This record gives sequence, C-alpha cells and structure tokens, in this order.
Amino acid sequence: MTGTDTQGLREIVLDTETTGLDPRQGHRIVEIGCLELINHIPTNRHFHRYINPECDISDEAVAVHGLTREKLAKEPIFAAIAGEFLDFIGDSKLVIHNADFDVGFINAELANLGLPRVPSERATCTVKLARRRFPGAPANLDALCRRFGVDNSGRALHGALLDAQLLAECYVELLGGRQHGLALAVEAATAKITETGRGALLRTPRAHGPSEDELAAHAAMVALLKTPVWLEN
Repeated sequence: MTGTDTQGLREIVLDTETTGLDPRQGHRIVEIGCLELINHIPTNRHFHRYINPECDISDEAVAVHGLTREKLAKEPIFAAIAGEFLDFIGDSKLVIHNADFDVGFINAELANLGLPRVPSERATCTVKLARRRFPGAPANLDALCRRFGVDNSGRALHGALLDAQLLAECYVELLGGRQHGLALAVEAATAKITETGRGALLRTPRAHGPSEDELAAHAAMVALLKTPVWLEN
C-alpha cells in the first residue's frame, strides 16, 4: 500500500501506548492504533493490536492507559505483529501527535528484530503543527479536541485507537478543516457551471429568419416612406 495510490493521498494516523517514556531504558510498546485517511478523509480501514511487552509496566504508565502486565500476558509480542503492522502502514505518510516519541519507540522495536527503521521525515507531528498555528496555546490532544469541538468524552484513559480517531479529526481541522470542505464545494459548483455552459454551447441553433407575415409587414411599412435613405444616390 503506497502513500499515493490510485485512490489519492494516503495517510496513516498512528498512536502508541508504552511501558514508560524512554525506549533506551528498555521500555516497550503495549498498544498500537492506526487509522487510514484517503485525501484527509477517514476510511473504514484501521489496525489495532495490544502487545505483550515481556517486561514490567511503570505505575505512571498504567495510570495513563490502564494496561497492566497481567492484562497483556496473553497478547502477542511485537515480533508477531510487526509484519502485519508494516504492511498496513506501507510507505504512507504518518500523522502522529508528538511524533518523535512514537517513532522512537517503533524504531526501537524494529531494531530489536533487525528490521529497517521508519524515517522520521515520514511523520507529520501534530504537536508542532498545532504550535505553529496557535503559538502559546496548549497543544495536547485534549486541548485540540476542546478547540475544535471534537467529542472526547469517552477518553477516560488513553487508548491508541481512540486517540488516533480523535487525532484524525483534529488533524483535518489543523489543515483548515471546514475551509477545505468549502473549497471542494466551490470546485464542484464551478465544474457544474462549466458543464452547464458547455451544454449550452452544444445546443441546436434556433432559427432567426423573418416569417412571411413579418416580411409583408416590413414591405407595407417601406411603401409608406417617401424618400428612403437607402434609395438616395
């Protein structure tokens, strides 16, 4: 699956949950959620897996996402889902909130398996995007949901797929959201007008010659003229 397939621009909104904050300290991924966008519109395709990290999960992390080592004990390890995950994201552009964090964890997991890393330039960081658009304003996901009126009432705890869904809505708004839709509407209306005009040009020409009654009336009027200008030398 490519980033510019026959359907248009393909992007993957991605989020992870982890055992801690730093993969260099042995922290691992415990959940991955991915959502597919085509031309900035969500499709029905997504990828979501819970992962057995094979290590302890910090109390701070459990407080964020609610996933304990016991809950994840029967889930697959990362090696078991890596191929499916890479197939899903393909070479598409990634949209991630705090991209350095998630890409760092993904690349640490891939490195453990001897697999190529995901280039950081593939990821659009929505934290940086939000800070450029709204300097000085909070840029966390909850703040963006409040700003754009995105319903996050079901987000009692962080969850990778839920957060990806919320982020997808905020991302479209960060790009101009409603204005983008308006532009599409204007484009469609312009196309309709153009098509209507083209149809008018292709209509069968109407007859414009005078009728016999009109010719007789004209001759009668001319007969009343004593010195028509077109008869003068």
